[in-house]
Amino acid sequence: MKALYRRYRPKTLSEVVGQEQITTVLQNSLKNGKLAHAYLFIGPRGTGKTSVARILAHEINNFPYELEDDYLDIIEIDAASNTGVDNIRDLREKAIIAPTKGKYKVYIIDEVHMLSKSAFNALLKTLEEPPEHVVFIMATTDAYKVPITITSRSQVYTFKLANPGVMLDHLKKIAKQEKINITDEALEIVVKRGSGSFRDSLSLLDQISTLSDNKIDADLISRALGLPQNEAITNILNGYAAGDINRIRTQLQELLDSGIKPEIIAENLISDILNNPQPIHLPLLEKLLDVSRSAYPNAKLLLALIPQNTPVTAPTYITPAPATTPKIKPAPQPATKPTPSPKTPTAASPEPAPAKESAQAETPAPAPEPALPESAPATESIPSTQPSATPEPSADNAEIWNSILLHCQENIPGIYRYLQDSDYVFENDTITIYARKKFNKTQIAKKVPMIAEFLGGKYTIEVTNETLNKDAEMAAIAELMGGGEEVQIDAE
Repeated sequence: MKALYRRYRPKTLSEVVGQEQITTVLQNSLKNGKLAHAYLFIGPRGTGKTSVARILAHEINNFPYELEDDYLDIIEIDAASNTGVDNIRDLREKAIIAPTKGKYKVYIIDEVHMLSKSAFNALLKTLEEPPEHVVFIMATTDAYKVPITITSRSQVYTFKLANPGVMLDHLKKIAKQEKINITDEALEIVVKRGSGSFRDSLSLLDQISTLSDNKIDADLISRALGLPQNEAITNILNGYAAGDINRIRTQLQELLDSGIKPEIIAENLISDILNNPQPIHLPLLEKLLDVSRSAYPNAKLLLALIPQNTPVTAPTYITPAPATTPKIKPAPQPATKPTPSPKTPTAASPEPAPAKESAQAETPAPAPEPALPESAPATESIPSTQPSATPEPSADNAEIWNSILLHCQENIPGIYRYLQDSDYVFENDTITIYARKKFNKTQIAKKVPMIAEFLGGKYTIEVTNETLNKDAEMAAIAELMGGGEEVQIDAE
């Protein structure tokens, strides 16, 4: 049993649906006997290029057209499998031979853009000086791949995708003739999925015709083809417009759990936006186009749907703490006390200073920096609404590091994840970043000037691919804060 698209293939130019701008011209040419020696049919797949080429080949010679007929004067060549120059040379040699039964020998070359450059050059010679009894009808979906020397020697006809209304009427007639019990809403889904291609639309109608002995409705087709309901697509778009992430996530998860692929969801979202464009949805289009090309379409679709104005909060951690974090037993200094600057006087030292240091102590020392007011909070967060504000050097080191992370997350995203995986040490006015890996170090080092600029040039930033020695770090901190007391570290 033949497929629907073959059974309902037109056999005359008057039966061709949706391409009246072409069939009318061709009919007038046949009526007036004004035939060209070369025709080029271009357009999307499934729009009738090959069907019209076969009909024209038969009507040129007044042959009755049947799908399975075989005339020696009508030669079909698939350029996709006959791309070489030898195939075209063979064509040129046989083209000289007069037709056997008809008035013209007609060559139909399908997918002509697949010919090689040398094959096109060989064909060009025949098109420049064609025998009077030869007509070429070429068809292609990629017109830009056909050399201009070929195009300029042919009559070019552009086939268009079918209008949805024309396609719907066409499918209704076929469904009635085939006694397919289907609703108009279901046929509209077929038209939409067919995307203007007669062959694709008829193939889809053929596929769903056996879904049920009862009436085939839109819900049945959607479930059979794995398509989202229109209501679900509308909910996602409304959630995007309202910035409602929970609504988007819930609706999207329901669709994915029902087995609908993210590529199909993205395709339906694009279709709805194009059919009813709203300014707030337009930025979403470009992101949705990347979903089908992504290795992780689920994640790509979710990222595309996150509204642009979604606030991004700073991370509340520096690096994940290991399960066995060592503890420092000496009495710690108060949490509110900032890390002392090398110029700031310290408390009494347990050992007398060397003579050299005593001599230097006679010289007037610079005035110590003013201490923070006692009423000030222990840690003052940098407002997330002003990520570019330069932190003061006297701020807590963790605060400064978190502000760096936040700034990079919003302004230098290329290194944010590398900084997240890094450790750091503040020593005087130098920040040493332990990137752990050579690649991470290279990426961070490229952006060091931008980080230093953000910090107002108050810190020197060094980057190493080494891993921070936690014990050495803790001992160094203890020495700064405790004046050289012995540190005991117990690992839990």
